[in-house]
Amino acid sequence: MSTAEGTAPQAAVEVVDVSRWYGNVVAVNGISFALEPGVTGLLGPNGAGKTTLLNMIAGFLKPSVGDVQVLGESSFGNPDIYRRVALVPEREAVYDFQTGHQFVLMSARMHGLPDAGDAALRALHMVEMVGDADRATGGYSKGMKQRIKIAAALVHDPEVLLLDEPFNGMDPRQRLQMMELLGRMADQGRTILFSSHILEEVERLGENVLVVVAGRLAASGDFRAIRKLMTDRPHTITIRSSDNRGLARTLMAEESVFGVELTDGKIVVRTNELGAFTSAAPRAAQEVGASLFEVRPEDESLESVFDYLVTR
Repeated sequence: MSTAEGTAPQAAVEVVDVSRWYGNVVAVNGISFALEPGVTGLLGPNGAGKTTLLNMIAGFLKPSVGDVQVLGESSFGNPDIYRRVALVPEREAVYDFQTGHQFVLMSARMHGLPDAGDAALRALHMVEMVGDADRATGGYSKGMKQRIKIAAALVHDPEVLLLDEPFNGMDPRQRLQMMELLGRMADQGRTILFSSHILEEVERLGENVLVVVAGRLAASGDFRAIRKLMTDRPHTITIRSSDNRGLARTLMAEESVFGVELTDGKIVVRTNELGAFTSAAPRAAQEVGASLFEVRPEDESLESVFDYLVTR
């Protein structure tokens, strides 16, 4: 879409102060962001509100408060928007008795495409499912079902593609192929938002990221900057060695360490510089002649990282 000189292009997706609740349960709480063409990762632990957010953008759920605009139009209660938008749900939404080809062809016909057969075949080629298209989907693996759902979503060539945990069940080759496909689509000017609770998936595919925790937007922007936020934070490390006392004394002198505690046959170390500490610990052990039996981070779960982003 062309724009007047000096004006910024209109965002493909705009979410403004959106909340959604179910009774007393708040699923999404006051979230705002805008998406332009490209790939954006929606990162957060299970239950963070990612699916609710995707369903509101797709127009399947009405925000309790706030506004969602997709391609300049309100998405809820606007069937015309489905000609330009597609959602791939996380749940299995295929009919076991249908073949893959029948499932994708049904989607093409529902969109009223002038040549539904060609459109279905093109979509099957895109996800590399032509060879299995005549098999009943009930015999598909989870990864194959994921790809056939994506084919059905791509059949009308949407401008905005929303995917909820799209790589679940895919083997490494399938994941790589799908990531390459989504990357090519983004390069062609499409807007792609995919959810994941796996940091590495977002890192491989999306330069931009939205981090959602407990229904709130904890961080957004360039992935590298947010990854740095996740790394440059307080870490707690447990160490067991052949000389805990001597090693603890040496570690206290390290600039990367701001706390050392000896307790129950182990050393508990606190550091703000994880990279520097991982180099310092073996060096300190060698200095005192200690053998390292265990070096274990205590707060590396994805949930703890997200909690830090929310409370920092």
